[in-house]
Amino acid sequence: MLEVTRKDDESAENLVRRFNKKVIQSGILATARKKKYFEKPISKREARAVAIRKKIRKDAKTRELMGIR
Repeated sequence: MLEVTRKDDESAENLVRRFNKKVIQSGILATARKKKYFEKPISKREARAVAIRKKIRKDAKTRELMGIR
């Protein structure tokens, strides 16, 4: 559980901003969004294959942006 305490002479807006930053950095929000809908469990082999495809696509996109073939 995240906890943010109010500092002396800190506005409510700054307190909320600091809290939101901590939530984003901790990854809680991303995890909650992933678990929002049920997904069928996949095998380790399939998960690895998906991760490899994503990595290849990301590398290709990075190379394209840098002008490397």
